[in-house]
This record gives sequence, C-alpha cells and structure tokens, in this order.
Amino acid sequence: MGEDGTKARHVAIIMDGNGRWAKKRHLPRALGHQRGVEAVRRLVRGARDFELEALTIYAFSTENWRRPDEEVSDLMALMKRFILSDLDEMAENGIRLKIIGDYKAFRPDVVELIEGALSRTAANTGTILAVALNYGAHDEIARAATKAAAKGAITPETIAAELDTADLPPLDLLIRTSGEERLSNFLLWQAAYCELYFTETLWPDFTADHLAQALESFTRRERRYGGR
Repeated sequence: MGEDGTKARHVAIIMDGNGRWAKKRHLPRALGHQRGVEAVRRLVRGARDFELEALTIYAFSTENWRRPDEEVSDLMALMKRFILSDLDEMAENGIRLKIIGDYKAFRPDVVELIEGALSRTAANTGTILAVALNYGAHDEIARAATKAAAKGAITPETIAAELDTADLPPLDLLIRTSGEERLSNFLLWQAAYCELYFTETLWPDFTADHLAQALESFTRRERRYGGR
C-alpha cells in the first residue's frame, strides 16, 4: 500500500538488459532474450502472490523493427515458444492474456497463435497479463485521439476511453530494469501520475523478490496526483 493506504493494482515493467546480460557473460544476444523469457515466466507465476489485478510488460516496441532481421526473427520465435509452452499453465491459473499495440503486423502464424491464446484465456478472472507488442505510446495516443474525434469532442476523458489499456486499472507503478532511467515511449499517457522505480538489475536476473522490493518502495510513497 502507498502511504495513503492504496495498494498497487496495476504494475508495468520495461524489461531492459537482455543484451547486456549476454554481453557480460560473452554469450550470444539470443541467449539473453531466452533468459529474459524465463524471467517473464517466473514473474507471471508469482503474480497471484502479489494480488496484482494487472501486470503490463513491454515485449516488442514499434522501434524494435529497426533491429537486425535475425534478432527480430529470434524474438518472434521466442514469443511463439512462450505461448506454446506456457498457455496451458496460464489458463489453469486464471491469468487473462491481453495484447496492447498492433500485434496483427506480425507474421500470420504468430498472429494466429496470439489470437488463440487470447480466446483461450478470455473468460479468466485472475491477473491480467497485458503484453505490449508492436507498441509505442505515441502511436497509441494518436490512434485513441483519432477514434475520439470520430465520436465527437476530444477531451482527456474521451482519449483515455480509447486507449489500449482503457479496460485496465490505472497504472500505479512502472518499473524499469538495467539502470536506464527513461520511459522509451511506453505508457506515456498512463504514466502521468504513476510511481516510477528504476533498478540496476538486468532483466534476466529479475525475480519475484525484486518485484517485492519495488512494491515495498511503493508502499513508502505518498501519492499526491499534482496536489500538495
């Protein structure tokens, strides 16, 4: 809980440091991404213990297309393996998968797997795992504003209602790993009054204990939302 008695309902994570983790160990970058997926798996398994309503992770940004073709291909393959290997467990544990961003820009086989996973978990009532795929906040806000304008007046409320996260609780805490201290076009609208937490830990090394530390930090903060 924060000092005002509120508890974190929605946590988002910028999962940074896979490449640096591999480089430090003189390992292929692809192996760093593989270990990063294992960190996601650990965190999803522990999500219920923290009683989070929503966990949003930044998996593939609109800017990631600029990476070498081989790396993009490796990331797509990892995504497919994660869905195929973990979907049963997520479904059994009541986790509902949600995608933010334009995932339909991926290869048809990846889109088919994603849509199957969304359908399989749609009725679940546990933690929502929101995965940002082909996501960028600038793009999201532009899309939301366009939809709002088509319906009438553009106001903060009408834009918010069209965001990819409109059905999620307000963002409480945003975590970034690897020591970088920037938002990198992630949830810019949603982060307006959330708490920020930066850690030197590289993403493949991030565990439920690190999440617990971040949530503990959240409990010591006073959220003022622009007030005194």
